Amino acid sequence: MKVGIVGLGAMGARIARRLLDAGHEVTVWNRDATKAEPLAAAGARRADTPAETGREAEAVIVMVTGPEALAAVTEGDDGVVAALDGAVLVQMSTVGLEALRRLEGLVPEGSLVDAPVLGSISEVEAGTLTVFAGGPAELVERCTPLLSALGRVLPVGPVGAGTAAKLVANLTLVGAIGVLGESLALAHGLGFDDETAFEVLAATPLGTQAERRRPAFESGDYPPRFQLSLARKDADLILEAASAAGIELRLAPAAQTWLADAERAGRGRDDYSSVLDEIVS
Repeated sequence: MKVGIVGLGAMGARIARRLLDAGHEVTVWNRDATKAEPLAAAGARRADTPAETGREAEAVIVMVTGPEALAAVTEGDDGVVAALDGAVLVQMSTVGLEALRRLEGLVPEGSLVDAPVLGSISEVEAGTLTVFAGGPAELVERCTPLLSALGRVLPVGPVGAGTAAKLVANLTLVGAIGVLGESLALAHGLGFDDETAFEVLAATPLGTQAERRRPAFESGDYPPRFQLSLARKDADLILEAASAAGIELRLAPAAQTWLADAERAGRGRDDYSSVLDEIVS
């Protein structure tokens, strides 16, 4: 399949590599063109603009950091939408419903699949992402062989449902890491050392999460898999979506404040789990 990929960050570059390895013809674009060089060496074609990735493509995947970046690469004369000619636009970025609806209004009818993913660097490298696919059933089915190279494709409903599913899923991530941090803070405040605290947590519903985060917490080293600044952005999007839907959330705003505090403390480029240090300190 001829595929364009716009956005070569930690996820986009790995998506491109997996699709190349699966035998697809891949054209790539990134604002920082140097990020395309390793993929070009592996057989990808480099585009000069986002629009160029869509010319002759059967599908164009967009994986960028958020709503503003999505608008920048899809709109205008050099944007992806300008060059869509029968191609499917597969929007995989984590954005809010407002940004997704804006994009839907710009593309030809029936050409958008809303497909953000659950998982990070190790999952995309292993091809074990969960792809929340929203769109017309026949269009999702058409894209499933392509997206299956990345992991399990889970159809969730019409356009917009993919974005909604990702916000629901990410609320569990930011909520769980916040509860873990507060549990550790409480344990410290009540006199437990780390060894005992983690033994206690191992017997709880947070056991797996605690075990996974323990090495980074004890070493103080949080290499980024899911960058904290992006987690904070996602928490903002979750709160915006809830407000627009008239849904009261109480735990989510608290989780967002911890992430925002950690970002202000200089943790934005670290993994989002570095919020544990902010909470426990």
